Amino acid sequence: MAAKKPLPVRRDLHFNIDGSKITHWHPMGRQVSHLASSLFVFFPVGERFFIHSVRHYRDRIADPELKKAVAGFIGQEAMHGREHEHYNELLIEAGLPAARQEQQVGALLEFLKNRLPPVMQLSATIALEHFTAILGDVVLSDERIPASSDPAINAMIRWHAMEETEHKAVAFDVYQAVAGKGLKAYATRTIGLLAATAILLTLSAYYHTQFTKADPAARNWRDRLRLLNFMFGSPGVYRRMVGPWLDYFRPGFHPWDHDNRDFLKGLDVLTAEIKAATPIAA
Repeated sequence: MAAKKPLPVRRDLHFNIDGSKITHWHPMGRQVSHLASSLFVFFPVGERFFIHSVRHYRDRIADPELKKAVAGFIGQEAMHGREHEHYNELLIEAGLPAARQEQQVGALLEFLKNRLPPVMQLSATIALEHFTAILGDVVLSDERIPASSDPAINAMIRWHAMEETEHKAVAFDVYQAVAGKGLKAYATRTIGLLAATAILLTLSAYYHTQFTKADPAARNWRDRLRLLNFMFGSPGVYRRMVGPWLDYFRPGFHPWDHDNRDFLKGLDVLTAEIKAATPIAA
């Protein structure tokens, strides 16, 4: 008998990030820090898009457990968006063009909301949820990846990765509940992954270039070599994502086919550590 899926829980956490380190917090160099930031810039508006696409179908969900999971998913994504908004504000204060980039992403997603049918919007959401879930798995598998000179950034990355793991199947289950599992549903979800991945990687590469141009200290060959090693060598983040990314094209694919819930065992401890490090005033 298959293990019961985790139920996402909304955790209201805050991170006291050191703004003076926002451009160079990763030990493998500034280029790696900017690579992470070029992805983080998507999250505030991206999380709102995910919430919008799932919430559209909430009233059509009959399964009470899935209804609870959707509520948890929405709560978690709202918290992710809020904390990454703060991270992006620190990028802006450091002189990086995150404000313009976030506006561009927001305009693109508004265009898609106005032009794409709801099921295609949900397809884009489950595609990007797959991307963040496998990225989260890689992050949690190798402590070199979220390593940071700022403990708050390290904690934020690990928290986000764990919660992406916890809710990785929620939007997918909503999609199957409303679109089914037939050929049309398969075609829609796989096209969604191809399109979403192409847009995400193209824009993040462009944004990474803009961050590097705005940060002269990052423009050196050593940092560029460290970036290539980080992406494709050791730890090889993108290299390690290829296999799980391709698994999405298997007709019977489900996110929990890769059962990595063991990573969630440390979530309560991490949550307590974060709360202790950033106490909230009454």
